[in-house]
Amino acid sequence: MTRTPSPSAPASVSVAARLSALDRFLAVWILLAMAVGLGLGRVVPGLDGALAALEVGGISLPIALGLLVMMYPVLAKVRYDRLDTVTGDRALLVSSVVVNWVVGPAVMFALAWIFLPDLPEYRTGLIIVGLARCIAMVIIWNDLACGDREAAAVLVALNSVFQVLAFGLLGWFYLDLLPGWLGLDSSGLDVPAWGIALNVVIFLGVPLLAGYLTRRIGERRMGRERYESAFLPRIGPWALYGLLFTIVLLFALQGGAITDRPWDVARIALPLLVYFALMWFGSFVFGRVIGMSYDRTATLAFTAAGNNFELAIAVAVATFGVTSGQALAGVVGPLIEVPVLVALVYVSLAWRRRFPGARTGATAPR
Repeated sequence: MTRTPSPSAPASVSVAARLSALDRFLAVWILLAMAVGLGLGRVVPGLDGALAALEVGGISLPIALGLLVMMYPVLAKVRYDRLDTVTGDRALLVSSVVVNWVVGPAVMFALAWIFLPDLPEYRTGLIIVGLARCIAMVIIWNDLACGDREAAAVLVALNSVFQVLAFGLLGWFYLDLLPGWLGLDSSGLDVPAWGIALNVVIFLGVPLLAGYLTRRIGERRMGRERYESAFLPRIGPWALYGLLFTIVLLFALQGGAITDRPWDVARIALPLLVYFALMWFGSFVFGRVIGMSYDRTATLAFTAAGNNFELAIAVAVATFGVTSGQALAGVVGPLIEVPVLVALVYVSLAWRRRFPGARTGATAPR
């Protein structure tokens, strides 16, 4: 993503006016991508089947390509020699683990039962979404909000480790054990650890390695200043292109289901809206209260609110079937998450000037 630094811009200039043209109209591009995807899914016969057939080990190759293109430019921007300043921040690391792996799944479990007590398939799908912590698109939201890139890289890596170790266990706890304790209906979830590990390797490991090698080799050949001023702006827009491509594919896959069952989509959307609001605002306020800087507070908030919908959809399809209510709930996840978190990027930037030492005149150069 690109930034147009303007340190002398007056404080009265809106946040949107200080963003680059690509970033300023991001919500428009995303809504258009959603509309194109839904339209393609409706008017092109067999498109969803053709896309679903391009899978290896449950991983959709076209979606994987879109995510890799989306994440690579941002991870190439990370200054990996500064990661020790993040790993030494215990408040950030502990807060992230607690918010992501204790608070997040519990909040989604409660909301799923409150809003969907009569719809067990959708309820189960939402709980699966809550268990899949974000390791992909959060990189984009964090970068747009001028969060701490190095902190985001560390936190998504931490989420990846916990995802491999804890996803299956938490699935058993929230879908089987806890409902039994509370006298509620239960539905088991058998998720192999290797499947989750493969998801993490594809959606985080590959672009992380590519970004790391690009920076190391690029700085060695060009120097840091030229690498950041000449090379990064050239690859930056590809993050948006990858994001839009991924959104088109996701909505093309489930375009028919979404447009045929609008009331069901609305029922699923309501708890998701509440979830994103609670997780983002709660984490943002918490970071501000304990004295975190703006950039790390934003990173904490976006990693807390985002979810790994790729994993959630893959698990729902593999366990319950591609036409199941659980799979539909997984697909509705990004339908709500994407526009909501884009809006929260603007909220985050608007609140930035409330932090000590933050610039009020412009978005910092990225």
